[in-house]
Amino acid sequence: MAEGKGQKTNLGAHLGGHLRENGMLVALVAIVFFFTLVVRVSIDVDFLSAQNITNLFLQNSYVIIMALGMLLVIVAGHIDLSVGSVAAFTGAVAATLTVTLGWPVLAVIPTVLVVGGLIGAAQGYWVAYWRIPSFIVTLAGMLVFRGLTLWLLGGQNIGPFPKSFQSLSTGFIPDLFMVGKPNVTAILVVTLAALILIFLAWRSRQCDAEFGIEQEPMGLFVARSMVIAAALIFVGYKLASFRGLPNVVVVLTILTVLYAFFTENTTTGRRIYALGGNEKAAKLSGINTNRLVFLCFINMGVLASLAGMIVTARLNSATPKAGTGFELDVIAAVFIGGASMTGGSGKIIGVVVGALIMGVMNNGMSILGIGIDYQQVIKGLVLLAAVIFDVYNKNK
Repeated sequence: MAEGKGQKTNLGAHLGGHLRENGMLVALVAIVFFFTLVVRVSIDVDFLSAQNITNLFLQNSYVIIMALGMLLVIVAGHIDLSVGSVAAFTGAVAATLTVTLGWPVLAVIPTVLVVGGLIGAAQGYWVAYWRIPSFIVTLAGMLVFRGLTLWLLGGQNIGPFPKSFQSLSTGFIPDLFMVGKPNVTAILVVTLAALILIFLAWRSRQCDAEFGIEQEPMGLFVARSMVIAAALIFVGYKLASFRGLPNVVVVLTILTVLYAFFTENTTTGRRIYALGGNEKAAKLSGINTNRLVFLCFINMGVLASLAGMIVTARLNSATPKAGTGFELDVIAAVFIGGASMTGGSGKIIGVVVGALIMGVMNNGMSILGIGIDYQQVIKGLVLLAAVIFDVYNKNK
């Protein structure tokens, strides 16, 4: 009896200590369940249909990609308001090179990524080495690159793109087994990803035990692993029954794994967190904080350019108004995902969950026919609630 009580106490203490992390997963499940029920009752549409799940990833891929970079910027104690304009400008550069100048796609993609990196370097230089507040630098960048987009496009749309460029966003991984539907390759890949995820989680748990770090209760570990694996396999089956795995999902998965490994298992990643937690202490410990901030902005520029190309490929046209409001969705996804306003904390998985929450809300409200005015109000309130929750936890 006493042992059971102790286990309950440990479970409650663990959940209380990881309230934000666990709360976001619960919130995502609750929001998906809510829209599934409401959409079915209101307009008799399956919210979890294969086509809608595919559209959910295609429509929100840019948010997740840029949120990965924005997390590092925010963890380092800064902000980047220019990502939407940078995405629009680099999309316009890609259109000019591909459509107007006739460059091959294999040359356009690395060129545009380099352009994004140079933009990030230009902004990061003033923030890191001149100590100009990132809010001011990137606000100026937002205006500058929006204007450059209008100039480069001449106020007109440029398109269409060749199929090879469009495949960045609208392409799908073919079924290697040539079965048809469901796509066997997609099912196997997603199942393998779920097994790898469980293995990595178990290995991380074993490492914590070796170093004497307090572990989460076994029951909670098993339950969460099973839920996540089941969700992945369900989504994989849905995608397989439609057109298979979108190329952009593969890109998102690779980036998420790489950035999760970078932030949690590399010296540079841990130093970025140290920088955001206490810059003066980080400097005194020998960390080159200026270089880390500079690299964070370069990384942000590269990811913004990748997102810009994906959005442009999806629209099959570079437009002067592309990227408008992107920075708001990206920053909201990072804060909803658990990042602290003051820097120093936040996880890649949390950012992905936060971006999915924003994506599910956008998708569900659009299906229900909710006006853009109400959508903006609701998203603003959700962001405010996430920040209030963060402040409450810190004060507590």
